[in-house]
Amino acid sequence: HVQLVESGGGSVQAGGSLRLSCTASGSASRYRRYCMAWFRRAPGKEREGVAGIDGVSTTRYADSVKGRFTISKDVANNTLYLQMNSLEPEDTAVYYCAARRGYFRGNWKGFNYWGQGTQVTVS
Repeated sequence: HVQLVESGGGSVQAGGSLRLSCTASGSASRYRRYCMAWFRRAPGKEREGVAGIDGVSTTRYADSVKGRFTISKDVANNTLYLQMNSLEPEDTAVYYCAARRGYFRGNWKGFNYWGQGTQVTVS
């Protein structure tokens, strides 16, 4: 069973930065066949994909965050990151990390392992 635990959320002023972390349970070898992603759900809106990663270098981003957010992975420590810069009030949401087996390749569907979420508030 895959367990994902996010951290790093908080409140920040517009233009500021935050880094989210997501630690996955188990050994690093377990996740060789998994892709991972960050999603968010803003108040009154549907959940949307923000950034996804295959391996450690193949990444995709939602248009709304391109150039501002960076997804990365520390394979040895089973940790996924989302560096968020130039934050805007529209980025306010609960952020979730997610995982599934297979390649991401821009496909936001089918993620079946989810963290509990971490709140990001930009004012």
